[in-house]
Amino acid sequence: MRSVEEQLEVVLAEAAPLPTMRVPLEAAAGATLAEAVRARVAIPVFDNSAMDGFAVRFEDVRAASPETPITLRVVADLPAGSPDDPPLAAGEAARIMTGAAVPTAADAIVPFEDTAGGLEDSLRSAVVTRAPRARGAHIRRRGEDLLPDDIVLEPGVALGGLALSAAAAAGVTEVVVHRRPRVIVVSTGAELAAPGAELRRGQIPESNSVLLASLAREAGAEVISVATVDDEPHSLRAVLDGAADADVVLTSGGVSAGAYEVVKNVLGGQIAFTKVAMQPGKPQAFGRLSSGALVFGLPGNPVSAAVSFEVFVRPALLRMQGRTEIARPRLRLPAARAWPTPPGRRQYLPAAVDRSDPSRWTVRPATAGGSGSHLAGGLGRAEALAVVPADVESVAVGDPVDVLLLT
Repeated sequence: MRSVEEQLEVVLAEAAPLPTMRVPLEAAAGATLAEAVRARVAIPVFDNSAMDGFAVRFEDVRAASPETPITLRVVADLPAGSPDDPPLAAGEAARIMTGAAVPTAADAIVPFEDTAGGLEDSLRSAVVTRAPRARGAHIRRRGEDLLPDDIVLEPGVALGGLALSAAAAAGVTEVVVHRRPRVIVVSTGAELAAPGAELRRGQIPESNSVLLASLAREAGAEVISVATVDDEPHSLRAVLDGAADADVVLTSGGVSAGAYEVVKNVLGGQIAFTKVAMQPGKPQAFGRLSSGALVFGLPGNPVSAAVSFEVFVRPALLRMQGRTEIARPRLRLPAARAWPTPPGRRQYLPAAVDRSDPSRWTVRPATAGGSGSHLAGGLGRAEALAVVPADVESVAVGDPVDVLLLT
C-alpha cells in the first residue's frame, strides 16, 4: 500500500495554481490573493482625534487641574469630515469630534470628560480641569498603522471580511486573485435514492453529493454540476463527457474491488487506482481526464469520502487557488475515551473535542461505533479528525492524540 504522504505528493504535483484575474473588492470574498495588496493611502489618512473634546495647544493646558482649571476660548467646531484647519492662538481651542482632522496648530486633545462643562455650552469656552498626559494625547497619527505603498495583505491568503476591510481602508478597489477551481461532483451506485424518497429494499438515501459539494464550496471551489448515476458505464460516461469546463471531477463509489465498480470500469487505464495505508479511505483513484480536469475517485462510504476529501482533495483545491497554508490546524489532545485502531493503517477518526475545561481539552470519537466508514450520522457531530499512527495498536484514556480541527 502507498503511504498517505506518497499519495498526497502525487496529488499536489498535479494541483498547479489556476490563472489569475483582477476583480473588484466586493467580488473577491472567499478568493485567494495572487498578488500583494499595497496601501494607496495612509491608515490613518491624516492626524485625527481619538476622542470627542477639544483640540488644544499643550502648553496652554499643561498645568490644568481641578484646583487650577484653565479656561480656553473656542474658536472653531470640527465634526468628522470637516476640511477646516483653523489657526489656534494662545488660549484658544477648537471643539472636535472623534475622527475629525486635528488642526495643524494643535498638539493634544482634551476629552469632554476632562472639562468642567463637557459638551454643554462647548461652542463658547472650555474649562480644562485635567491636563493631557503629554503632547500628542488622544491624537491618532497619520500612517501609524500603514503608509502608502506598505503591504496590506500578502499573496496566498484567503480574502475574508477582515482582509477585505483592511484593503478597503487602505484605499484599494481591486485585487488580483486566483480563479476558483470549477468542480463537478458525481455520486455513483445503483443503491442510491434521493433523500426523502420512498426506499425499496437495498436502497439508501444519497448523501455524498451534498457532502462533497458542500466541502468543495467551503474550500473555495465553484461547484458547477452535481449528479448521481447508477452502476452502468454509459451513465458515468455521459456525465464525464460534459465535464469540459471542469477543473476537478469528484466521484464517490465505484473504486474498490467489487464486480460493479463503475468508476474503475470506465476510467481504468486512464487514471491510477491505488490502495493507501489509511482507515477509512484505503481505495483511492486519481488522475487526469483528456479534458485536463483532475479526477479524484473517492470511496463510496460517507465517512471514507469525507476523510478522503480532507486528506487529499481539500489540499489540492487550496493549492490550485494559490493558498499559502493548505493544512488544517493541528492540536495534540488527550483521549477522553478508549477506542480500537486498524492494524497497519493510519486511522482518521471523526471526533468531537470537549472544550468545557479551558485548561484541558480532550478528544473522543464522534460516534459510538468508532471509525466505521458507514456511520454517516456521526459526521454531524464531528468537528475534528483524530489521527492515530499505523503502529499504534489502540488508544487508551489519556493517550495524547493528534487532532485536525475541521471547524
